[in-house]
Amino acid sequence: MHNSPCDAASIVIAPSILAADPCDLGSAVASLEGSSAKRLHVDIMDGRFVPNITFGFDTVRRLHALTALPLELHLMIVEPERHLERFAACGAAGLTVHAEASPHLHRTLQTIRELGCAAGAAVNPGTPVTALFEVTELLDCALVMTVNPGFGGQQFIHSMLRKIERLRQHFTDCSRTTDIEVDGGITAATAADAVAAGATTLVAGTSVFHHPDGAAAGVRELEACITSSVKKHS
Repeated sequence: MHNSPCDAASIVIAPSILAADPCDLGSAVASLEGSSAKRLHVDIMDGRFVPNITFGFDTVRRLHALTALPLELHLMIVEPERHLERFAACGAAGLTVHAEASPHLHRTLQTIRELGCAAGAAVNPGTPVTALFEVTELLDCALVMTVNPGFGGQQFIHSMLRKIERLRQHFTDCSRTTDIEVDGGITAATAADAVAAGATTLVAGTSVFHHPDGAAAGVRELEACITSSVKKHS
């Protein structure tokens, strides 16, 4: 949960390990030391729901051993409900499933909470954000994809800002402070726009792990852009 989305200090940067060197995830995690990253975003892809294949149970277990950062697992997989218990046992602090892959979304979110994990639901660019309205009371995190999922390094889809705004208004109307997470194309040029629209957590991969001065510098640059923008509009 977060304070007002206009409070720059409340915005969370969640580095996405997908953008790191897959042969040296230990160094990638270590590179975040000294940064203010609050959690590590881990994209689980199965080659079916999205075209790419990424990490599995063993990698999640290893990451959990490597870092004190909470692991939020973004399950871009079909039938996610089949794997919730095992991912939770591997050390996941949060599990986010896709509305498009979860026909029984309400039940799936209940299960995630019963496992002691933060419950999240995501929507792709082509999915109406209203798909999340009926499960509002079960959501710890609502994730808006601002690229088509499957690969890192894509360009931010600016029309998704309206979706973020609508979601923020919905939670405000319901008197809820649910985390609104934005995933895809987050850079120094787009971070402030996402926050202004109502995002409280920014998933950032390439702009963090490919930063010329290192991952911690990438996190600081994003935070500086957000702080500058909030001050300008306050």
